[in-house]
Amino acid sequence: MKEWLFVATDYAVTLINWAALIVIVIGAVEAFFQGLRTMFAAGDGHLNPDAWLRLGRWLVAGLTFQLAADILETAVTMSWEEVARLAAIAAIRTFLNFFLERDLGEVRRRGEEPMADRSSSAS
Repeated sequence: MKEWLFVATDYAVTLINWAALIVIVIGAVEAFFQGLRTMFAAGDGHLNPDAWLRLGRWLVAGLTFQLAADILETAVTMSWEEVARLAAIAAIRTFLNFFLERDLGEVRRRGEEPMADRSSSAS
């Protein structure tokens, strides 16, 4: 029974990590092409944060999947060294996720401000 748990968890971790990889790659490719289109379509493309906001959302999703895989992996880890390694990785991913979410919220909030408010706060 215990061996089955190890095998099932290993497969689940692998599938979740693949899902994270796919999500992050899709987000990066989408941001790349949307960024190119924005750069060449308008002279003020840097003022349009849509591509980067979408990439941030994809990255948050990918990091969340990776964190889920880390949590599952700790369930079957036998050594304290491995648990410490996974805890460090999970902490880094959690901090990345937190700051990315915070930055996305800040960009969204700035996007809701009227244009006149933005120009006066930049001065």
